[in-house]
Amino acid sequence: MARSDTLEAGELTDTSFYILLSLTEARHGYLIMQRIEELTNGKVSIGPASLYTTIKKLLSGGFIEQQGEGTGKRKTYIATERGIHLLKKDMERRENILAHARLVLNEEGEQ
Repeated sequence: MARSDTLEAGELTDTSFYILLSLTEARHGYLIMQRIEELTNGKVSIGPASLYTTIKKLLSGGFIEQQGEGTGKRKTYIATERGIHLLKKDMERRENILAHARLVLNEEGEQ
């Protein structure tokens, strides 16, 4: 599946997952990047180009919305109800993937 089709298919890339997760509270771009690094103890870092490309896709899909007019160049975003629903659905998908992997690896480890 092409990466651009993942949102349409109801799946999140790792980048869109972390951005959406960081937008359970309203934040502007820099705070989103900081929050992701904070959540992952610096193991995940998203640059401005990826951030704003993904924000544009999440906005067009109705998964996040811009709040107010922003001050200066700063625009603040927050996840919509639709975005939270997608985030929960994707968490379930990821948990299923891990459960399948654990099952296979545990079975193979017993042989």
